[in-house]
Amino acid sequence: MPRIAIFTDDPGWHGKQLQLAFAGLGFDSQFVSLTDCQFRIGGNTPAIVIPTFEQALPDAAFVRGVPGGSLEEVVLYLDILHALKAAGIPVYNDGKAVERSVDKGMTSFLLQHAGLPTPPTWVLRDREQALAIAEQELNAGHLLISKPLFGSQGEGIRRLEKMTDLLWLTASHGVYYLQRFVHCAGEGFSDHRVFVINGKAVAAMRRRGQSWLNNVARGASCESISIPPQLADLAVKAAAALAMDYAGVDIIEDQHGHYSLIEVNSIPAWKGLQSVCDVNVAELLASDLISRYLSKPC
Repeated sequence: MPRIAIFTDDPGWHGKQLQLAFAGLGFDSQFVSLTDCQFRIGGNTPAIVIPTFEQALPDAAFVRGVPGGSLEEVVLYLDILHALKAAGIPVYNDGKAVERSVDKGMTSFLLQHAGLPTPPTWVLRDREQALAIAEQELNAGHLLISKPLFGSQGEGIRRLEKMTDLLWLTASHGVYYLQRFVHCAGEGFSDHRVFVINGKAVAAMRRRGQSWLNNVARGASCESISIPPQLADLAVKAAAALAMDYAGVDIIEDQHGHYSLIEVNSIPAWKGLQSVCDVNVAELLASDLISRYLSKPC
């Protein structure tokens, strides 16, 4: 039976859903942490050592999580993904896609470079310049979001609303990431999460936050929506700009009815989305990986 490695440190609900989906298509899958993988260069065994795949590399790898750590540790984890792809093993999403999306600065650059709407953003090291930019934005009537360059689920994000907030402006490992805050349309706080697989928007939801943070992990509620063509088109183009097999694309509609791309996630959760949509996301992911990368041509 063909075997698939699911890279994750916490299989949880998502891992179980994927395992069931792969099993339904006749594929065995095993959970593996990238922290347990290594290189052994030389000898007769595979140079890439993956637990439970010591005798033969997996037929494909599904990336469900890349652990944090020191720069050297994270580089090693990504090197494992790069090496698997170099060895001819399909990696879904591959190391390059993960690198592009976990780095918010590069994500913002690639979206703008592709001509897609994204809020004005500044990424720099110099604190005095960061303070000057923040002061200029506040004086012009704009709020700012300060984010860690790497991070997810709203961790470490602050909103700068007034001059005294600048006292708390801190770098993330020496780097400042500042982005103009977008006031959403309608009452309260909301944005859209669009799930893209192989260049198609397959499901979407509106997230309504308890505060200006709209992350489900932070208590935001999920609402089912149909996908307007403009929203689907933006999400598909965003995933293409970062060369992703699949993506969770966060889009906000401002008070003038214009859409802005906020983030593009290469390892998106979909439990909240699954609760309000009528498609099985895990089955769509498994089917896409297998049909595009593992199906034998006739």
